[in-house]
Amino acid sequence: MESQIIRPGHLTAHQAAAVLGITLGGVRQLVHRGKLVRSGGTVGQPWYAATDVAALAAKRPAGQAA
Repeated sequence: MESQIIRPGHLTAHQAAAVLGITLGGVRQLVHRGKLVRSGGTVGQPWYAATDVAALAAKRPAGQAA
């Protein structure tokens, strides 16, 4: 569900997964491990700060599993 309107500077879980090159399950694992923090949205449709996702993407080799 990409229909929600999010604040500028934030990404949906789908968008974060695409930036990181991982699945939605991988995004959930990053949150569970404390490597990515939700910054808004709802329980079913969380948002993540684009800067946090970009910083994490810069640290991860392309295609690395969560």
